[in-house]
Amino acid sequence: MQFKTVALALGFSAFIATAPAFAANVVASIKPVELLVKAVAGDSVNVSTLVPPGSSPHSYNMRPSQRRALEQADLIFWIGPEMETFLHRLLTGSEFVDRTVAFTDVSETLNKGDHDNKQDQSHGHHHGHHHDHGDGDDPHIWVDPELARQMARNIHARLLTLNDLDKAELDANLARFEAKLTEAESNIRSRLAQASDIGLFAYHSAFEPFAEHYGLTLEGVLTLNPELSPGARHIAEVQQKLQQANQPCLLTEPQFNRQWWRSITEGLDVTFSSWDPLATNIESNADGYISFQNSIADAVINCLPQ
Repeated sequence: MQFKTVALALGFSAFIATAPAFAANVVASIKPVELLVKAVAGDSVNVSTLVPPGSSPHSYNMRPSQRRALEQADLIFWIGPEMETFLHRLLTGSEFVDRTVAFTDVSETLNKGDHDNKQDQSHGHHHGHHHDHGDGDDPHIWVDPELARQMARNIHARLLTLNDLDKAELDANLARFEAKLTEAESNIRSRLAQASDIGLFAYHSAFEPFAEHYGLTLEGVLTLNPELSPGARHIAEVQQKLQQANQPCLLTEPQFNRQWWRSITEGLDVTFSSWDPLATNIESNADGYISFQNSIADAVINCLPQ
């Protein structure tokens, strides 16, 4: 009995010794943000994500344990109030604002050609502009690899403010990510060249940043607000575009498993493909964002005639 007790104690001590010691705790609002944090931070940071697979970031209700995770976080990364509406009031309050990084202004910075203004874009404040889907700038900025590159730079800048992280390691991780992303962009652009003449339709606007970046033809979206079913006039417009499009393909999303798009396309020669803007099935590691970009390209390639 005494031998077993000693053996168990030694085994437990060995487990403690080999358990990873994280230099910081980071909370990401959604999986794609988690992937970008892991690309930059590597294994020295513990990253958790708030919105679980299958849930919408627009209407998610946090559990008490997730509220505690926010309280214990060194940094919190989120897209902004246009995307994670359930976090708006909480993260802009005095308790979290100094530890919060919102990316809602990244696209504006990039459009102005300012790639160096990292610190200003890495704070937790936003400028109060709120809009519903279909109005103003699209909040799905992570789908565009160029905007994701800027997000990674902002993550890098903010992680450098934490005392226990190694700057040389963060610098190397960012350089590696940017090089891999540049290579992936080139490969994806070559792959998508064969899809340039296909009429693509998306469930909602989340696909637009990817389509614009790679020069794809996006003929229309089924709904301007993913939380609401489209009106009869909009449905009629989409059906007319589907009828007129060359090899129309509808890109659906697993978060919105609504069968009414089948009735919209009934009798039409439409190909279906699925992509996931929340990267649910992408492995969470340093190369996860690269895999995410390739998964979107795969969905487009699936639209091609067999």
